[in-house]
Amino acid sequence: MAEKHFKYVILGGGVAAGYAAREFSKHALIPGELAIISKEGVAPYERPALSKGYLFPESPARLPGFHVCVGGGGERLLSEWYAEKGIELILSTEIVKADLASKTLTSATGATFNYDTLIIATGSTVIKLTDFGVQGADAKNILYLREIDDADKLYETIKAKKNGKAVIVGGGYIGLELGAVLKMNNLDVTMVYPEPWCMPRLFSAEIAAFYEGYYSKKGIKIIKGTVAVGFDSNSSGEVTAVKLKDGRSLEADIVVVGVGGRPLTTLFKGQVEEEKGGIKTDAFFKTSAPDVYAAGDVVTFPLKLYNELRRVEHVDHARKSAEQAVKAIKASEEGKPIDEYDYLPYFYSRAFDLSWQFYGDNVGDTVLFGDSDPASPKPKFGSYWIKDGKVVGAFLEGGTPEENKALAKVARVQPAVGDVDLVEEGLNFASKI
Repeated sequence: MAEKHFKYVILGGGVAAGYAAREFSKHALIPGELAIISKEGVAPYERPALSKGYLFPESPARLPGFHVCVGGGGERLLSEWYAEKGIELILSTEIVKADLASKTLTSATGATFNYDTLIIATGSTVIKLTDFGVQGADAKNILYLREIDDADKLYETIKAKKNGKAVIVGGGYIGLELGAVLKMNNLDVTMVYPEPWCMPRLFSAEIAAFYEGYYSKKGIKIIKGTVAVGFDSNSSGEVTAVKLKDGRSLEADIVVVGVGGRPLTTLFKGQVEEEKGGIKTDAFFKTSAPDVYAAGDVVTFPLKLYNELRRVEHVDHARKSAEQAVKAIKASEEGKPIDEYDYLPYFYSRAFDLSWQFYGDNVGDTVLFGDSDPASPKPKFGSYWIKDGKVVGAFLEGGTPEENKALAKVARVQPAVGDVDLVEEGLNFASKI
């Protein structure tokens, strides 16, 4: 099979790949220089839509509506855009071997691709219960959500099990967002997670209490402090019940598992330096291998604001790190300097009529302000994280764009608290920075 050669190859077809392609297009890209190789069958799209609008019972979001770069406020890059720019989209192609020394990628069908410069944008894959040998975890209608094919399968199952019982395993991003959207589809929803509260990696107990209360008011049952240890299925192989470690059994027509992700770094083991579970890069997303860069979920990078190495799994970082990697590649070719990546951690979510944003670091003591009563007609509240007398993180539910911008500034500037009563001051504190 003939080899193909490209000056630049982006391996992976997710959010980072799309934003990297757009950045390349700003730098006098010659047709035929750049290829995106993706095992998915569609051009890069905004992945967050899958756990939100894609599963809406009415007017669900569909491609081409959420191709990149609409999520970042840019134009939508359809397949035609890549063709117009001379970018080769090599879709439905799984790379099974990467030889960084010879700059060669080999696909499952034996096709080989050579490159001068590689951007690794392989993202994450979901952790599956079958990985741990959980009894019955291979039953039908036990579903996961990462790619558009997963979303299609979930959408069809929701329709097939109308008014049925759904169990969500996991209390993180996927659990909370899918819990909401399944309830919107009139399913009887129960959430199960082992932690003492939802979103434990980000939320404080006080913040989590609001969301758990709100979900309960919507009719979603929440079971904490236990895990799924097995599943029952019927003669057709479809799941019928979730068995919990505490001895309970929950009826289920659909089970959705959201217990975390794992960065896809296996192809590069032993060829690049790794740290904290990801591929280690510098502030320009250059790896330890010559002419190899990385972006998005797979990267452990220097977080300048906190002077530490960190891996961040979020769409905002995927977009920005991809753009930085391409800028660094082009600057290196032209012998020009660029600024180091100086990222402010940012996370957000939307579910039901709720919308929250978080900026900075969730370490230290917390101060809750505002109306966090789940029964309020329009709840609006926030939290500050204080470490060494400074505000290092800020969270807001129900904020305006201006208010969220003010919170981002607080997290970036890290102002001293002094004698300020943050409970009393609330958003006023942020607006004065």
